[in-house]
Amino acid sequence: MEVTSETIFTISIILSLFLVSSAQSCKNYTFASKQVFTSCSELPVLQANLHWNYIPETKSVHIAYRANQTPTEWVAWAINPTGTGMVGSQAIVAFRYSNGTVAVYTTPIDSYNPLMQPGNLSFPVSNVSATYTNNEMTIFAVVGPLVNGTTFNHAWQAGPVSNENPQIHSTSGPNVESTGTLDLLS
Repeated sequence: MEVTSETIFTISIILSLFLVSSAQSCKNYTFASKQVFTSCSELPVLQANLHWNYIPETKSVHIAYRANQTPTEWVAWAINPTGTGMVGSQAIVAFRYSNGTVAVYTTPIDSYNPLMQPGNLSFPVSNVSATYTNNEMTIFAVVGPLVNGTTFNHAWQAGPVSNENPQIHSTSGPNVESTGTLDLLS
């Protein structure tokens, strides 16, 4: 069979259509758990997305934070009620243990070299869980009531795990660019 430029062009078109149709942006992402979120944001760094439903009656937000991750990394999503950076953030961390089970817990970030051990946050968080499938970690939680309005600073991170413990993340590139302001009503 002779391969012509027309054949290569046709195959290229078919492959590109397949790749475009198989990719899911945050707006059309389907969760395996069938949960539905009305809002989402494709975060600008660290290959992450945040999905949420804001519940005005309870001033709470149901979140799903998704991030690409290898089996030997941790991910975290946080609200910083007192500033714009990492210190002061109130985080939810998730990673895989070497046996394949998932660890997920809350931890306050009180320094640039935190221990990342389980701890209470400065606001209520409930229904915390996480799943790991196809090199993607998803953290689920209900945050609130949020008493300071619907706009806040948030941060997200990723780093290595060693001896079943999260280690310090990179201090350059995307890891220092992973903050922003989130308006739950947008």
